[in-house]
Amino acid sequence: MASLGWFLLAALAEIAGCFAAWAVVRLGRSGWWLLPGLASLAVFALALTRVEAAFAGRAFAAYGGIYIAAFLGWMWLVEGARPDRWDLLGGAICLAGATVVLFGPRAG
Repeated sequence: MASLGWFLLAALAEIAGCFAAWAVVRLGRSGWWLLPGLASLAVFALALTRVEAAFAGRAFAAYGGIYIAAFLGWMWLVEGARPDRWDLLGGAICLAGATVVLFGPRAG
């Protein structure tokens, strides 16, 4: 379960870092927003290295499902846009896929 915590930290850090760039380019915020955004993206990258997975590719693939679920929460809590049923269905499908990738039985 420790991996879940690292995945969630990575997702929050990635979303925050990317949102900083969005805020500068799309919302007209100061370029200074990019400094904490870059720091946040560094936290994202480091957090993914802490996930319990034998291969980086498997960790990154499983992270995709966590990221999608986290973005739905961000969209609702930070941007004020409530996810609709299709957002929730898509997020559930992605989480199911992430679970299979990360915890599926492996030969050998």
